[in-house]
Amino acid sequence: MQVAQIIGSVVGPDAPVRLICYDGSKAGPDTAEAVLRISSPRAMARLATAPGSLGLARAYVEGEIEVEGDLYGLLDAMADLTLHRLPRGQQAQIARRLLPLWLRHRMPLPELEYRPPGRLHSKARDRQAIAHHYDVSNTFYAWVLGPSMAYTCAVYPHSAATLEQAQAAKHALVADKLALRPGMRLLDVGCGWGGMVVHAAAEHGASALGVTLSSNQAEWAQAEIARRGLQGLAEVRHLDYRDVPDEQFDAISSIGLTEHVGRAQLPAYFAALASQLRPGGRLLNHCITLGRSPTRRRGDPFISRYVFPDGQLNSLGHLVAVMNDAGFEIRHEENLREHYARTLTAWGANLEEHWDEAVAEVGLGRARVWRLYMAAARLGFARDNIQLHQVLGVRPEASGGSGFPLRGW
Repeated sequence: MQVAQIIGSVVGPDAPVRLICYDGSKAGPDTAEAVLRISSPRAMARLATAPGSLGLARAYVEGEIEVEGDLYGLLDAMADLTLHRLPRGQQAQIARRLLPLWLRHRMPLPELEYRPPGRLHSKARDRQAIAHHYDVSNTFYAWVLGPSMAYTCAVYPHSAATLEQAQAAKHALVADKLALRPGMRLLDVGCGWGGMVVHAAAEHGASALGVTLSSNQAEWAQAEIARRGLQGLAEVRHLDYRDVPDEQFDAISSIGLTEHVGRAQLPAYFAALASQLRPGGRLLNHCITLGRSPTRRRGDPFISRYVFPDGQLNSLGHLVAVMNDAGFEIRHEENLREHYARTLTAWGANLEEHWDEAVAEVGLGRARVWRLYMAAARLGFARDNIQLHQVLGVRPEASGGSGFPLRGW
């Protein structure tokens, strides 16, 4: 069987994708803007062991598959494959067809595929999982994220806003929801490169402590705090959220950390945050969620093996229920998924603008991983496969008081 026929069975007969393969075979409409070029039989060996999106991703990361034109457009055209797994029966059928190629061209898994050792969500394993993704290169992240160094969903105040304006608007929105004011004590868990910590101190006069498991992030954030002269108000520590000093805070922000905690650890996570929040204090939880309750345990294998090891998404309903059980009263929530699609579009454009420098800094394979994952994530948000929710909760006072006005936050 020709290679184009085999790949066509994976991509689907109706996908508007042009296939050009190393054996000279072709498939798909000549007018298709999305072109997938299979340049090596090793790509077929990858598909033999992982038919579907993981096999294609492995081959793309290793340069055995090339995409001509816009990568996002190609993934959009192949949406049924990139957003959903192939049925097991179809996977087995494809694997049987590819067995001879696998025997001739089999190879070890790509070096960039990573599974941290140790007990799931132990402190040691979490450190390794976070280091895999975040301790890549601060220079690389500066090219991708821009001057804000904010690696979470921005909030676009209008359609013409820049990425920097949208990231500033996100931090301002979180501060407004938490009602930050001078003299308050803020804890920002999973603080990244310290954007929220710096904003709270510089714009609201709050005393802010940020914690992150990434040593690269903590080092960069502390240097930025010093550069801005905020040492008296802001601090970022290289610290696990489970090791935060036992003290009371007036407000807590958790921006993009829940995805790394793990479903089984969520009750303990929110209980720990509640214990560190004074009565009447507010928690803003900002995280990626599933669009609906999961029907299977495992998430996307490419994301879990190349991008966010041990990461796990939950539905909004589950998160709210766990927050409630931990003692939080939910006062407001909103879905910002379209904003994340815009954010990822901007990050992807930044990566392309600095492509040659990025490849020199982190290597071609890792740069291709980031290019692929940002395009795939953008598609997930655009098609409502994943969402981004901000949930605002309060730890009620003993009398039941919340400190909230009758309307608004």
